[in-house]
Amino acid sequence: MLGRMHVNWLVVGIGDITRKRVIPAILMEERSALRGVVTRDVKKAEAYPGVAAWATLDAALEDEWIDAVYVASPVVFHAEQTIAALKAGKHVLCEKPVAMNYAQAEAMVAAADEAKRMFGVAYYRRFYPKLVRAKELIAAGAIRQPVFAEGIYHGWLESEERGWLRDPKMAGGGPLYDVASHRIDALNFLFGKPERATGLRSNAVHALEVEDSATVVMSYAGGVNAVVDARWNSRVGRDEFRVVGTEGAIEMTPLNGPEIRWPGGVDQLPVVANVHLPLIENFVEAVLDGVALVSPGREAIWTDWVTEQVMRG
Repeated sequence: MLGRMHVNWLVVGIGDITRKRVIPAILMEERSALRGVVTRDVKKAEAYPGVAAWATLDAALEDEWIDAVYVASPVVFHAEQTIAALKAGKHVLCEKPVAMNYAQAEAMVAAADEAKRMFGVAYYRRFYPKLVRAKELIAAGAIRQPVFAEGIYHGWLESEERGWLRDPKMAGGGPLYDVASHRIDALNFLFGKPERATGLRSNAVHALEVEDSATVVMSYAGGVNAVVDARWNSRVGRDEFRVVGTEGAIEMTPLNGPEIRWPGGVDQLPVVANVHLPLIENFVEAVLDGVALVSPGREAIWTDWVTEQVMRG
């Protein structure tokens, strides 16, 4: 890969996220090329003419022109596929959550260190301008000492298109692994590695093998406590996120919207049309230019540690 001026990508799995966000982001990124895809359904690859298609990852990894692998398979395959790609000398950007459990997540980080390859995780909310601004405001003392934070996501059960999310053997958990993980990571982005975590899971409405709701409680250095509540059992949609300090609050509700409010004012910050594009851009810059990953695997696994504490509870 020495001397290359672009990154050749292999995408593992052609599902909802890769079709709508990941592959379009790779095609938009100036120094990226879609080299190939891995899919069990060959017909899905027909949407990308001129792009190689493999039925297995092992076969694809024999292609020496592949520089980076985007792992977008169900969570149960993340560790195995990521480690295989790293051992084959490829950089890896993996969908969230990192793995089925914390031990697997740690093994993925260790494999990246041993292979001396980049390992990032798709916690794209770290690139949200409002979240970056919130981190700056906290550091600048805009609310004095932060003492509490919360991230709330309420919605109804996912569509059948991603039906594997309902299978604990494939997904690990329900909304805890799916939507809560993004909010947990956003809090980790703001406050660092959590010191304690616990939580509750329940099936209040849906008779599923995974939970339909999860409430997570965490604590961080400096006395910051945080709560994440994620549900597939409320038709009243919520996307709330805020940080409370001794002298005011930073309000980011809705988290996926443009507005941020704090004691000094209100900003309307840009919302990127394809939230995976900044993630792909940063990964390419890390591979080609040596810049730091915004969502490195060694930080992303903090969320796996939190979810494991909740699962044990």
